[in-house]
Amino acid sequence: MRIHRDLTHLPALRRAVITIGTFDGVHSGHRYIIQQLQETAAACDGETVIITFDPHPREVLQPGGAPVRLLTTLEEKIELLAKQGIDHLVIVPFTKEFSELSAQAYLEDFLIKKFNPHTIIIGYDHRFGHNREGGLELLEAEQNRYGFQLVEIPQQVVHDLAVSSTKIRKSLQDGNIQLANELLGYHYFLEGKVIHGDKMGRQLGYPTANIELPDPRKLIPAQGIYAIKVYLDKQPVPLNGVMSIGTRPTFNGVDLRLEAHIFDFGQEIYDRMLRVEMISYIRANQKFDNIQDLIDQMDKDSLAAKNVLMS
Repeated sequence: MRIHRDLTHLPALRRAVITIGTFDGVHSGHRYIIQQLQETAAACDGETVIITFDPHPREVLQPGGAPVRLLTTLEEKIELLAKQGIDHLVIVPFTKEFSELSAQAYLEDFLIKKFNPHTIIIGYDHRFGHNREGGLELLEAEQNRYGFQLVEIPQQVVHDLAVSSTKIRKSLQDGNIQLANELLGYHYFLEGKVIHGDKMGRQLGYPTANIELPDPRKLIPAQGIYAIKVYLDKQPVPLNGVMSIGTRPTFNGVDLRLEAHIFDFGQEIYDRMLRVEMISYIRANQKFDNIQDLIDQMDKDSLAAKNVLMS
């Protein structure tokens, strides 16, 4: 997959079959559209092109609104799309100036001049241009003039896509990892650098890797204890472990921490990259009256995680 971030240096595309969207999560619904994209391109001997935006358009259009919570960072989205066998991924810098293009200018100066599309695959409710003034009706009216074919993604499919994204986010925020993973079609993951903590886990007999995420917009699942698979520096073979997401209530903590304990592992891994795949939710966080009660519960959590991971 070729990645393009500069719109002024796009290559000449061969019968480009394009679709446009945020593709956050690259979940199972998105892969339905990607399959349609690939089948259409194969039928016309064309190239598949996904156009996405960075930052998320809502951050530009609604700067004071609710914070965006991403299922995938940009780099994670690139990785997931590359696995789908897409020919071209175009990452458009979404700016205020870009958002103010009229619908006609968006069509002529952006879609036509930059991509010369053979086919545009788009949702029935997709809106574009200043104040979202453009949509399917404009594309239908102009397709003969500009010589592209238009494929509409039906209402039910678009609805399912929206429901899937909403359901995935809610499932993660509720701790329902199994449902989120089912809708994603893969294990939800968090990836970041291992940073120094206060070494409290080591004193309890459970040394942990404290993970710092590179993007504060990444959605962090519900606080609690999880069974996890761990990949160190993108190594292909995972390690098993248990993870705490929370503020460490027994120690009256206030800041949210992501702490992964890897079973039967003693290496120092500070400043290395760790990917944690969320496999199963074990329990909610709780405050213990004394340290021994906490250690006893950590023993139970580790056993529960091992049972899940070995099953």
